[in-house]
Amino acid sequence: MSSEARNFSYMVSDFILLGFPCHWEIQIFLFSIFFMTYILTLLGNMAIVCAVRWDHRLHTPMYILLANFSFLEICYVNSDVPNMLANFLSRTKAISFTRCLLQLYFFFSLGTTECLFLSIMAYDRFLAICRPLHYPTIMTTKFCNGLVVFCWVYGFLWFLIPVILITQLPFCGPNVIDDFLCDLGPLLTLASACVPIPGTVLICGTMSSLLIFATFFYIIGSYTLVLRAVIQVPSAAGRKKAFSTCSSHLAVVCLFYGSVMMTYVSPGSGQAEGMQKFTTLFYSVLTPFFNPMIYSLRNKEMKDALKKVLGGSP
Repeated sequence: MSSEARNFSYMVSDFILLGFPCHWEIQIFLFSIFFMTYILTLLGNMAIVCAVRWDHRLHTPMYILLANFSFLEICYVNSDVPNMLANFLSRTKAISFTRCLLQLYFFFSLGTTECLFLSIMAYDRFLAICRPLHYPTIMTTKFCNGLVVFCWVYGFLWFLIPVILITQLPFCGPNVIDDFLCDLGPLLTLASACVPIPGTVLICGTMSSLLIFATFFYIIGSYTLVLRAVIQVPSAAGRKKAFSTCSSHLAVVCLFYGSVMMTYVSPGSGQAEGMQKFTTLFYSVLTPFFNPMIYSLRNKEMKDALKKVLGGSP
């Protein structure tokens, strides 16, 4: 990139996040709705973390992964929702260049970590149902903790190169982002209005698609094998129990990947761009809100542990 192009990057000191443009009264109403959703999301996921931490019956790989996943959801909503809430009450709706790039990095790194955790949780269920005799020797606590560390470290390394590339892009004037967070697509669109950036667009698109499709097809493949094994279980009670342990995970996978693919894999038509902020809202705000309910409603052990945490009867 030429030095002239590099100098463009310092011309924009902040961005304007349009969020959800509407009358001030509706902004206050939306603020109240999302604030309550945010608080309930934090409380629900914190309850799962505490339940696994305090109930020794849940000190197994499946629940260790679930507790880490719930902690991840807490971090995930904190990467975008507080700024979105502040934006509802802001007149300028501005975010600095540095804060915007930091939000982009943490939002996508946590999203990458979520994809990896969903894959590891699918692997855990595959071992438990398809290889039950080998499960205790393979999925040890040490190995499970190693998988957790891998998810967190690799998740924050995967998107580092695209973010570094974006910091080098020339933002020479347009600074309005039609979204409630600093998302990848709008930033690339603003930069491409200054100079052509086909290389950066290709690298970012390839890395996003590779991550999404690789983890998604791995999860689908794992549960295909799990479903085949469940069908072969002789007793109806055994089939029901095996399916119950996986159905909640599958529901979360469908919610998350369905909205993510609509955002980052669908063609860039005008309609898709107009819907992007709503699909982003779904997987970044609403999915973490539903996860505690999904994981607890069909799991007796988790419901009993949550009753203890919430002060109910054991």
